[in-house]
Amino acid sequence: MSIRKINFVEGEYYHIYNRGNGKQKIFHDNQDYRHFIDLLYILNTKQNLNLFHLGRSSTFDVYNIDITDKLVSVGAYCIMPNHFHILITQISENGISKFMQKLSTAYVMYYNKKYKRTGSLFEGKFKSEHVSDDIYLKYLYSYIHLNPIKLINNKWKEEGIEDKNEAIKYLNQYKYSSYLDYFGVDRVQNKILNTDNFPKYFKTKDNFKKEIFEWLSYNSKMH
Repeated sequence: MSIRKINFVEGEYYHIYNRGNGKQKIFHDNQDYRHFIDLLYILNTKQNLNLFHLGRSSTFDVYNIDITDKLVSVGAYCIMPNHFHILITQISENGISKFMQKLSTAYVMYYNKKYKRTGSLFEGKFKSEHVSDDIYLKYLYSYIHLNPIKLINNKWKEEGIEDKNEAIKYLNQYKYSSYLDYFGVDRVQNKILNTDNFPKYFKTKDNFKKEIFEWLSYNSKMH
């Protein structure tokens, strides 16, 4: 996959997303989700790392590797059955393009080998939106982290969330986003995020839980 020809600016924030070709599922089981999430960590470097053991050994832990010379900082992410979202800012030249090229290529290679297929997996190159203001950036924290609710109510965006307690209960057990990391859940995936490079909107855990549901008051184009 070629590097995307777009001028991403260091210090600016971007919503990165893509989905399966023809809206097909690209994550079928826990191994698929975990592999992609592991790649979010292990590929965020200028270094060329040997990924031979990734996914091949139950005892190999990518989070034991100290990642240096990072390409980007990840502020939030969510992995869904047929698409993904990443809130990101680059911290090195062409960091976003290089990171996404590595991420997409590595996952397609894994997926095609596992499922004995060939050809494109994603719906073209990854999509990106520049986040131009604080209102939209706060909205994206909500949109990205609330995305899994569509798995229990596929009309939640249009009709709203009637049972907030049910939604919170579901999000509390959904392992494939950064939602749990904002509540300080002790897990190795915490190392994927680098929130120091993002505004500190949420001062407490309760504040975060309350405010991510306030996205309904902000009208914006959603994906």
